[in-house]
Amino acid sequence: MSKASSAELPKTVDPYRLAEQNTVLEGEIPLQALSRFVDSVYGIEDGAVCRVKLSFSMDSERRRMVAGELEAPVLLECQRCMGPMPKTLVSSFTLGLVTSDKQAQQLPRELEPFLTDDFSANLWSMTEDELLLVLPPFPLHERDECPAREELEAFEPDHSDDEPVKKPEDNPFSVLADLKTKKH
Repeated sequence: MSKASSAELPKTVDPYRLAEQNTVLEGEIPLQALSRFVDSVYGIEDGAVCRVKLSFSMDSERRRMVAGELEAPVLLECQRCMGPMPKTLVSSFTLGLVTSDKQAQQLPRELEPFLTDDFSANLWSMTEDELLLVLPPFPLHERDECPAREELEAFEPDHSDDEPVKKPEDNPFSVLADLKTKKH
């Protein structure tokens, strides 16, 4: 198995040749270069990079695949306090390399398609797509770490032991239950 490593991940490669040679690529992509991703997060620290490891291979049916692992530090917007929240996004994925929608439909369910040209794939675009997929839909600080925790406690009381426990007779439907048992 050949292994290539560089500080910066190449932008485009021939994924089919890499799959035939069982190549592993490791490198970094500057997050500022991924404009769709940058627009989807609260912020990115200067010089922040996505660390990427991609393993190209072929399965027993000669399908070309790429298995990847990504890690990227970002700032997300907490949906409670609307402030910055540091988070490291992590993703592991396996994609089937395809050149057409017809090939994509023939992939087994466990493989997501990665549409490429015959001899060229944009690894930065693929990485950006995967990062967008792992963004949490509603990022939240941990309750005790959120700057809005004092306001939270007013609206979302912590269910501790000092709160009175509701008695069954406090249930408005208990009257209906009583009526039902009295009829019989």
